[in-house]
Amino acid sequence: MLKPIAKSYDRFMRGAEEACLTGWRTELLSTLSGAVLEIGAGTGRSLSSYPEAVDPLTLTEPDAHMRAILMGAVAAGSRTAEVIDPPAESLPFPDAHFDAVVCSLVLCSVRQQEPVLREIRRVLRPNGQFVFIEHVAARDRPKRLRWQRWIEPVWRPLMGNCHLTRNTEAAIDTNGFTIAEIERASMRGALPFVRPTIRGRAVPMAV
Repeated sequence: MLKPIAKSYDRFMRGAEEACLTGWRTELLSTLSGAVLEIGAGTGRSLSSYPEAVDPLTLTEPDAHMRAILMGAVAAGSRTAEVIDPPAESLPFPDAHFDAVVCSLVLCSVRQQEPVLREIRRVLRPNGQFVFIEHVAARDRPKRLRWQRWIEPVWRPLMGNCHLTRNTEAAIDTNGFTIAEIERASMRGALPFVRPTIRGRAVPMAV
């Protein structure tokens, strides 16, 4: 049987998907081409946003319950993709293998962001790009940030280790990347304490 979080995830996120997330993904992914890796692809909400120029597409999803839904979405759709299960901290690919790596609402829930970002940097080609959409701490809204800190200890175990107070922008910027493009916006249709988001592109720093 599917875990409740996997069974209810798409229904829980429907409002945000319709209000903004689908549009944000389509905008960010529309320019990608070549070999692309999406980490933590979940139930496959990004599949329809990838252009034909993306080939091959590889999707990782370590949660078996999410992965079952993802594989069904791939099988039912027109987008060919390989689905694999390794965790983001240990990607089974050689260095400089992908033209782009995508994370959509993933870095909030990994155990530690730094090893994941180092792995993403490792598998990206020198001229590749890291594309991200992440919800983050409300650093410009002190009252909301206090609510995030208060809710997080209860929220995290219920929602698959999802953290509400991570400074993901700083983590990207200090783990081998230069942020080339970033937008900060409210995730409309989501609960207030998960609305602050960042989205954009980062490029690997020269070694």
